[in-house]
Amino acid sequence: MAILKHIASKSSNYGAALEYLIFKHDELRKKPILDKNGNRIMRDEFYLDGLNCEPYSFDAACQQLNREYQKNKNKDEIKSHHYIISFDPADKDECGLTGERAQAIGLEYAKANFPGHQALVCTHMDGHNGSGNIHVHIVINSLRKLDVSSQPFMERPIDSKAGYKHHLTKDYLKHLQKSLMDICMRENLYQVDLLSPSLAKVSEQEYYAKRRGQINLDLTNLELLGDGFTPAKTTFETEKEKIRNAITDIAKQSVSFMDFQNLLKLEYGILVKDHRGRFSYLPADRDKFISARTLGASFDREHLLLLFQCNAAEKEKQQWRVDDPMDALYIKSNLRLVVNLQDCVKAQQSYAYAQKVKISNLQKMAQTVLYVQEHGYDSYEELYKTAESIDRKMAAARSDARFTEVKLKEVNEQIHYLGQYLSTKSVYGDFLKSTNKKCFRQAHAEDITKYEEARQFLKQDFLDEKFPLMKDLRDEKELLMRTKDARYETYHYFKERNAEIQTVLANVDSILEMEKVQQRERQPKRKKRSYDMSL
Repeated sequence: MAILKHIASKSSNYGAALEYLIFKHDELRKKPILDKNGNRIMRDEFYLDGLNCEPYSFDAACQQLNREYQKNKNKDEIKSHHYIISFDPADKDECGLTGERAQAIGLEYAKANFPGHQALVCTHMDGHNGSGNIHVHIVINSLRKLDVSSQPFMERPIDSKAGYKHHLTKDYLKHLQKSLMDICMRENLYQVDLLSPSLAKVSEQEYYAKRRGQINLDLTNLELLGDGFTPAKTTFETEKEKIRNAITDIAKQSVSFMDFQNLLKLEYGILVKDHRGRFSYLPADRDKFISARTLGASFDREHLLLLFQCNAAEKEKQQWRVDDPMDALYIKSNLRLVVNLQDCVKAQQSYAYAQKVKISNLQKMAQTVLYVQEHGYDSYEELYKTAESIDRKMAAARSDARFTEVKLKEVNEQIHYLGQYLSTKSVYGDFLKSTNKKCFRQAHAEDITKYEEARQFLKQDFLDEKFPLMKDLRDEKELLMRTKDARYETYHYFKERNAEIQTVLANVDSILEMEKVQQRERQPKRKKRSYDMSL
């Protein structure tokens, strides 16, 4: 999976970027690796090209352009941008990715997305931490050298002019990510959706902090093992990683924000607050809250609230199975009703068929007796009470499912009318500002009618409250759809159990009735007494 990484640098030493690209470096300590004579060691295999400059004079060319436009002189200015395209390790063996092909992709990408900039494009064949993945470095001077044609991804007119700086925004970054995804799809390389937010956001600083911490921990554990002690901890966790693990653990158990807040404080000593629609966390050993945005999308307000709602729906689904312990072990049986031979016309007409039905009935009765024994029903009254309980649960589950359907229909209508309201709101605003409202209404009658219809509908549902956000309504719809599916699943579960238990009841009634008939037949027939009625 190709990923894109961006690093902005305020260093004026452009030569350091070139040195990093062509010489071996200790990634952990950010220092060049030296041989026994103290000389830097050239990388084993790399591919280097320059755009709008000679690659080995990149530093001098950038300095000259900065002087020409009197830019990048302040210490706090961003002097260069470093983009890294890291390909999936499997691309090398399974997709035929080579260094030459990766370099060609990098050059195409840089020309298309950073036109007019001085740039270094360099492909390395070795990945960080021994991963072995091929990756491409693109280092550009923040100052544009040449005028270029305006491109759709450029947000300002000056973004195509020489002498102006590279301006990276959220929309521009999304364009860069999509551009990389398109190239990888075209080249049949492994790719993930870069536009989706990272579930666990690990910064470069945290990545290297974890590696350094793990090395130090391993050295400490070696000393403990040498002294005959067993290390209590073998995996190093950064502070943010500890918070992520704590949140993940508590979020699985929580059904509401209040529940989540209390459990997180009780079990891990971490405070959580909901401020301006965002979650932030405060561990016991810190004075400043950590924003959910720095932890990843799995820990933000939207994701967790939806998870709590799903947990609540699942808990509601499971609560039906608490009363009867056998529900948890329920496996649908193949029980069938015992056939009443007296009502079966075909059995009365055919002796062979009647015998076959009798054998089948005996098998069904045996299965019924086995079912009663396995489920521990000691009396007919207990079996009857169980059947009534399941019937009530089935009716309640069906009622809940239908109620959810009604609520889902209401939310769909709200989404429809809110969309209609938002799409015509600007027209109605212009109508209110117009000097000749009669003419304006005639010219925009359809839009104004739609706006007034939508506003009236929404006011009925939300009274004097503010209209909800479209995003909130869609989240509610998603939750209702999941709840509806869960409740219908519960209903069908009890429907199957009800049909089964009713079959058992009917078969037990047939068995008991048959026993009564057999008992009557076994009783000796009494002789009729004659009485002399004469006086």
